[in-house]
Amino acid sequence: MLGFVPPLPQQPGRPPSAGHMIVCGDDALARRLAVELRFVYGERVTLLLPPGRDANSPETPLTQRGRAAALFGRMSAAMNRAGNGGGNTGGSGDTNAGVEAVRIMEAPEPSDDVLEEAGVDRAAALALVYDDDERNIRAALTARRLNPRLRLVIRLYNRKLGLHLEELLDQAAAVAMPGIDPALLDASTTVLSDADTAAPALAATALTGSSKIIQAEGLLLRAAERPPPRSGERADPGLCTLALLSSTTNDPAGAEGSDNSGDEAPQLLPDESAIAAATGRGTVVLEAVSRADPDRPATRMGGRGAPLSQVFSRRLRWSALGIALAALALVVASLLTTEDSLIHSTYLTLLDLLGMNDPSEDGTTARKIIQLLSGVAGLLLLPLLLAAVLEAFGTLRTASSLRRPPRGLSGHVVLLGLGKIGTRVLVRLRELDIPVVVVEEDPEARGIPLARSMHVPTVIGDVTQEGVLEAAKIRRARALLALTSIDTTNLEAALYARSVKPDLRVALRLYDDEFATAVYRTLRTAHPQALTRSRSVSHLAAPSFAVAMMGRQILGAVPVERKVMLFAALEVAGHPQLEGHTVEQAFRAGAWRVLAIDATPPADRNPDLAAIPPYDPEGDATPPPSGLVWDLHPGYVLRAQDRVVIAATRRGLAELLRRQRSVVPGR
Repeated sequence: MLGFVPPLPQQPGRPPSAGHMIVCGDDALARRLAVELRFVYGERVTLLLPPGRDANSPETPLTQRGRAAALFGRMSAAMNRAGNGGGNTGGSGDTNAGVEAVRIMEAPEPSDDVLEEAGVDRAAALALVYDDDERNIRAALTARRLNPRLRLVIRLYNRKLGLHLEELLDQAAAVAMPGIDPALLDASTTVLSDADTAAPALAATALTGSSKIIQAEGLLLRAAERPPPRSGERADPGLCTLALLSSTTNDPAGAEGSDNSGDEAPQLLPDESAIAAATGRGTVVLEAVSRADPDRPATRMGGRGAPLSQVFSRRLRWSALGIALAALALVVASLLTTEDSLIHSTYLTLLDLLGMNDPSEDGTTARKIIQLLSGVAGLLLLPLLLAAVLEAFGTLRTASSLRRPPRGLSGHVVLLGLGKIGTRVLVRLRELDIPVVVVEEDPEARGIPLARSMHVPTVIGDVTQEGVLEAAKIRRARALLALTSIDTTNLEAALYARSVKPDLRVALRLYDDEFATAVYRTLRTAHPQALTRSRSVSHLAAPSFAVAMMGRQILGAVPVERKVMLFAALEVAGHPQLEGHTVEQAFRAGAWRVLAIDATPPADRNPDLAAIPPYDPEGDATPPPSGLVWDLHPGYVLRAQDRVVIAATRRGLAELLRRQRSVVPGR
């Protein structure tokens, strides 16, 4: 049954207007994305949700409509407070008081009739963010047939399939509209993965001094956290300071700031005066840019065969070493007591060990003693060979089983949960050659086959049960990544791990900002010397999906505590805040900052800045030079034909795109 439920006051039954946006999904990402589009970008949004309860949701057991309404209500109240307080919302006034509600519909599937009632034929963009890839693909094909001009943003876990799907849907649009603008066609279909968006940030959280890396045209941007400088020291600003952190060494119970944290929140893109006035605060700086190596071989995730240490036990290996040393001693004794050569002495000793030599009745006494000792050693060799054969057969039989954490393991990362997010994080950690122990309750989880093929030690069990974290060697671990889909499970595991090892670095996957802030304060107060971070996958991924629906390319999203900073590629044309201004004049504190300019002629530009430019390593030993210029002079004047890379807050980027649409017709 299709329904319409207004979560906030509005006109019931109001039909969707032209140019609105539709979000279809069944989990937290859909609700976050609707919030992003409505309250940050000021778009008119229709949210299509399945009816009934969502058992996998990490929040309270409400219906889908109830969760969405609660989230929209909190965001609307926050925006109203910002507007009444005179805060900078980074956009037009419709995002403050009197916000029109998101239109919510309920339907089991995004069928033809449901999409038509949602207004897909008049919509500007459609986001399909169901947790099921097959459902998203079916809905995308249906939507492309109903509206060939529709901009599609599709959530797919299968990246290889996503590339083919983009080509298929773009070809379908080209066939339906032969005269379509190629530039518009490039933006007509975008396939994203929330797991790929969040995995780098989650993996980086587990590492000491790790950098959040964004890739642009084969170059790597490193946004690194710097601790507060000591007395008399000056912090290294890098290329530029991107953010000031809210947590300090002097205030261990400080909040990990989100958009609703007020003065306690971190400051994104501060100006020089704010940086100079901030004392005792950590920073996020843009480090020197290096080149990505497109010809670098992929990191080996795990061999096809088991290593020697997995085939034969340590006791068996020591026994074999003892027999080898005994045989060597017998060879040396034979050389010293007889006049035989080394080869002949070794040959006779091996024959004696294997019981294949005739008795040395006419030999010397020394020779007879050596033969007797060789026979005894040969008797010891027989059970050793039998044990080796049995262990080898046992290893081959259980080669497909999961490894147990080895006894001497230390300095590893304990990863809880092998769902979509945990699996991507596991791959990321192994690419960085970081030892990992996985804990998963479901033996049929998505990432179990990958862990088995990579020979990653895995513990099957409920992490809330006693002894499970001990089996993962939590006492000797360097960090804990709690990435299950249930907030309370992640919290319980983190609290227990901290009780076992107080200085353990902990990163939790938490959905609700208020709950995350309370958890952060508690853990920081109880363990001020340990690093604590909370991350929301939907909060990290939603900005990238929202910008894709606006038809722009996001190079990456970097978490700054509970806030998100976006790196985007923009054409200067149509942006009055950029065009004709110098780099210094174009900078707006707390909103956006120009980091680089693409000096490549427009006709030769790579349309996808996030991709590494292809080249033939056999014909050219060096990759082609990047057209991005990072060391920009503050007085450089931005021209209409320029393409720039900017760092922006969510609201800052929303303001740039809104102003462009009001200036450029048809945008």
